[in-house]
Amino acid sequence: MKPVIGLIPLVDDERESLWMLPGYMDGVNDAGGLSVMLPLTGDEADLARLCGLCDGFLLTGGHDVGPSVYGAMKLPACGATSAARDAMEKIVLRSAMAQKKPVLGICRGIQFINAALGGTLWQDLPSQRPTSTEHHQAPPYDAPAHRVDIVKDTPLHDLLHADALMVNSYHHQAVRDLSPALKPMAMSEDGLIEAVWHPGQPFLWAVQWHPEFAWRTDAAARAIFGAFVSACAHE
Repeated sequence: MKPVIGLIPLVDDERESLWMLPGYMDGVNDAGGLSVMLPLTGDEADLARLCGLCDGFLLTGGHDVGPSVYGAMKLPACGATSAARDAMEKIVLRSAMAQKKPVLGICRGIQFINAALGGTLWQDLPSQRPTSTEHHQAPPYDAPAHRVDIVKDTPLHDLLHADALMVNSYHHQAVRDLSPALKPMAMSEDGLIEAVWHPGQPFLWAVQWHPEFAWRTDAAARAIFGAFVSACAHE
């Protein structure tokens, strides 16, 4: 049976709606999973049941992570946040880790995981950490934007058998201080942490780039989805 992967919904405040980029679902499904968008809820009992039904969880992109998650004041350059998403993801991440269920974080996902586990974030790279590296590319979003160097003796290096990778990039927040629970797996040309893993979990990975945009044309993106779905199938 295909592993069921619960996806955190994207939130459109203006339209009062929940939605999903097809790339998240298609990338999971193509790798052999069965993707399901979860409801936006902070109800502990409901999320506990959903966590019991799902074999793994994908923390998607979207709103900026609320600075309160990592004990900071919101700066003017910080974008729109979603307290409902922050609250939901705290519960989902805690439950998944307690049950040793696989988790993959993408873009906001790496930022949220780091913040929730005791790290901090750059709230706005252009104003706080300007660089010539392109972290917020224009379309097409599946095109490579910059290089990342992959850390040796990490799961990502073991998966890709490569020391470097060209990735797409569309973000203005990023990992600042790394959570003590996490280890880096990739670094950008300008020194930002671009991928992390949790050594104490069977599979808890997160990347700053966007395999959901690139999986059709990029073998590394497909490999990441494949490793995640495979871990969910064996949880």
